[in-house]
Parts: sequence; C-alpha cells; structure tokens
Amino acid sequence: MAGRVEARLAELGLDLPPPFAPAATYEAYVIVGGLVFVSGQGPVWGTEIRHTGKVGRDLDLAAGREAARLTVLNLVVHLRTACEGDLDRVRRCVKLFGLVNCGPDFADAETVVDGACGLLADLFGEAGRPALSVTAAPGLPVGIAVELDAVFEIA
Repeated sequence: MAGRVEARLAELGLDLPPPFAPAATYEAYVIVGGLVFVSGQGPVWGTEIRHTGKVGRDLDLAAGREAARLTVLNLVVHLRTACEGDLDRVRRCVKLFGLVNCGPDFADAETVVDGACGLLADLFGEAGRPALSVTAAPGLPVGIAVELDAVFEIA
C-alpha cells in the first residue's frame, strides 16, 4: 500500500523521474543525523534536460515555474532513496535554496522558485513549507533554467 505522500503524488498525476546520477565527485544526498542534504538538482527527466535558457528571455515565468516544479521532483526522488522508499518519514523540508538562470533585469526569481515551494506544500502539507533562499544566476550548469538544493528532516 502506498504511503500518504506517494498517494498525493498519484492524486496530482505526478510521477517521479529516474534519479539523476551525480555528474562529478559528490553524492546525490548525504544523511547527517536526522537531516538529509540533497545536492543541487535541475529540471531533467533521467538524462533529458527539459528546461534550458534564461527565465525572462528564453522562457516565460510560467515555464520557469514548471522548471522549478520538475526540479523539486528530482529532489524528492533522491529523498525517497534516502528514506529507504518511505516518503512518509519526512518530517519537514527545512531549507530550500534556489538559483534561477536569468538576466540582470529579471526581478521574479522568487516567483519562479515559489513553483517549487507550492509543490512541496502540496506533497508534504505544512511540513513542506521550507525556509527559503533564492538568487538570480547569470548562468547554470549545462544551461539549465533552475537549480535547487534542499535539507529535509526525516524520522
């Protein structure tokens, strides 16, 4: 029987992407005590990059928010592995850090990353409302539109 969070994914019609393997000498996630630190993820499905370019130039705000939502699913797939398959072990999303690939005049980076925050809240309820930091970036690896990393507390 699927857990509460897995059932919520199904209700929302969402599948988790295949986990993206680290591209260098780092771990996809690290567990320290009851905290899971998930490395930076992007808007990919397996090895396919789905959203590239600068938000506000190459992508509109809605596409940027979709990129952030897909990126959250990539965080969650690694989190599920860290939780040995049981996302109901998640007590809280403690911190979310977002980078938005955009030009210097783009003033809506927080609105882009709010797409990610909204999905976390949809999946985990109040426990999915993290402390948040967002910054605009002049570029991101392989031209991705959004990169997110997160810290979760687990049981």
